[in-house]
Amino acid sequence: MDIKGIIFDMDGLMLDTERLLCKFWCQAAEEMGFKMTKQHVLGIRSCSASIAEPELKEQLGDSFDYPVVRARRIELMNSHIKEFGISMKKGLIELLNYLKSNNYLIAVATATDLTRTTMYLKQLNIFNYFDKIVCGSMVSKSKPAPDIYLKACQDLSLEPKNCLALEDSPNGIISAHDAGCHVIMIPDLSEPDDELLMLLDARLDSLDLVIDFLNKKINNFNSLMQYKPHNKN
Repeated sequence: MDIKGIIFDMDGLMLDTERLLCKFWCQAAEEMGFKMTKQHVLGIRSCSASIAEPELKEQLGDSFDYPVVRARRIELMNSHIKEFGISMKKGLIELLNYLKSNNYLIAVATATDLTRTTMYLKQLNIFNYFDKIVCGSMVSKSKPAPDIYLKACQDLSLEPKNCLALEDSPNGIISAHDAGCHVIMIPDLSEPDDELLMLLDARLDSLDLVIDFLNKKINNFNSLMQYKPHNKN
């Protein structure tokens, strides 16, 4: 395995924002008279509006006004973040410092728009760690299609087989795998099922453990049910 680039998802992987997304999607929908649940939100993680809107209309009804509810969700979430800030996930800074010290190229591949992605990363003083940022609006098809990871690899001037994707959601894992990247899952709001496990090089509890993975110093992964070898062409 010759890994030269690391590609990070953002929400739920680097930032503890998935819980906020669940909370405020549901609140915004309820204000508009719709009973949206956590499972509805989990189903559209990492998806663009072109995928999320028809999915939610199918589940919540044709009268579900996706643009209005989404705008209200963004308003609620921005207000919360302005007051309380954003939390980073465990091990992020340690991993970023390790990657920079060891000359890995680093990218972000997120469905979040560039304005908010930049704002979040700068607010946490980690924006300058990244060589490239790719957002959903920059590709024709969002996750789970492979487009965003293919573009991230291209922007880093690397082959997908030389890139490791870090993800927390099924849609992101499918996207990265189908692009030809190696994939590690660090679960946030959901664990991988058996089918998803087949797409992974490893399932880790936190980002700092990626350092051990890259150093090939992982111990007792079989007993911990964390490490699963996976062959890539």
